[in-house]
Amino acid sequence: MSSRRKTLAVLAVAGLALAGCSSSGGTSNSTSGSGSGGASGETITVGSIHPLTGALAGAGQLMQDATEMAAADINAAGGIKGLSGAQLKIASGDSQGKAETGQSEAQRLTQSGAVALVGTYQSDVTKNVASVAERSQVPLVIDVAVDDSILAQGYKYSFRIQPNATGMGTSGADDLAGIGEQGGSPIKTVSYIHIQGAFGDSVFTAFKKEAEAKGITIAKEVAYDSGSLNDAATQVAQAAAPKPDAIVVTGYYPDSLLIAKSIAALKPDVKAVYGIANGGFDDDSFPGAAGAAGNGLLSANYHYDATSARVKDIRTRFEAKYGKPMETAAMLSYQAVEVVAAGLDKSGSKDPKKLRDAISALELSDPLLAFDGPIKFDETGQNTNATVIVMQIQGGKVEQVYPQKFKTVDLKFPAKPGAS
Repeated sequence: MSSRRKTLAVLAVAGLALAGCSSSGGTSNSTSGSGSGGASGETITVGSIHPLTGALAGAGQLMQDATEMAAADINAAGGIKGLSGAQLKIASGDSQGKAETGQSEAQRLTQSGAVALVGTYQSDVTKNVASVAERSQVPLVIDVAVDDSILAQGYKYSFRIQPNATGMGTSGADDLAGIGEQGGSPIKTVSYIHIQGAFGDSVFTAFKKEAEAKGITIAKEVAYDSGSLNDAATQVAQAAAPKPDAIVVTGYYPDSLLIAKSIAALKPDVKAVYGIANGGFDDDSFPGAAGAAGNGLLSANYHYDATSARVKDIRTRFEAKYGKPMETAAMLSYQAVEVVAAGLDKSGSKDPKKLRDAISALELSDPLLAFDGPIKFDETGQNTNATVIVMQIQGGKVEQVYPQKFKTVDLKFPAKPGAS
């Protein structure tokens, strides 16, 4: 067996036989058609919805590539065992970063026969897609979308792998307080810059509640419209005016890059610049794009587990195939396809209702992200073991620094923005 085949065999075990999964049906006697088991040689379609055009197309295309790579890996390793080796096919949908377009794409894909959906990167888009999934009774596995309200609707067909806004904001505040205490320089005040809308508002609200409970004062909240942000100097000046101990930033990659460069230019006297659920600060391309402005930036976020051999193998093959690093969002998309595949394997059926029931009962060990336990969904569809860790840009790289069990290098704190 070649090294390539060995890798795929490992993925088959890790991705489909995932902890406790077993085929409950789906045998060679299965017949094709909705509501029945699969048959050898059959193809099962999974819809993938991401922003493939527009301002977030860079991240969206990587996520789309990751879904296709996951399906290819699973197929090469024998397909869905519980469905006689049925093969997965990814059907792509382009949300264009717009909620209404994402909704129409979800309708198109479900009406075309997709047994499940994965996506979508933006909370506003995911809200609409989740409503389509519920009405269509087709499972949606959310790779990236933080807003709590998505799963607060009582939906039965939506599942989220990453932490929700409350979890990220709360853990982000806990970790910032812990880092300050550990470094002997407690954080007492922060200014918070965040994108307007469900994503930024929800993370800020959760952070504020937990931070104030720990004695940290919000000196200034600065919300911005991402669509009109061409220069962040005004927002950074507003945040720096109260002279906080730290500036916290929640936003997507393009605006986070503008903010980092404006902070480096203004040079506020803060102990740290700290991202929470930030789409830029822990992206592997960010240090190169930001240059010196990225040095020392901290980021509390979900992140691929840099200590995992399985993650390293997937990332290495992804970069070789697509010519770009596999960021955490893409890793979540890969994982989302694995969740669907494990559900198909467990249910032994491509009936979306049976697939939904199987996904709700999964317990997937060896997650690709640095989580505190297996992927396991509660009654709302939230992964109960999803958590954030803290990264820091050091030496032109994104390193894991906190907590201890996930660190790849030692934390540097206080961390003046732009310092080498």
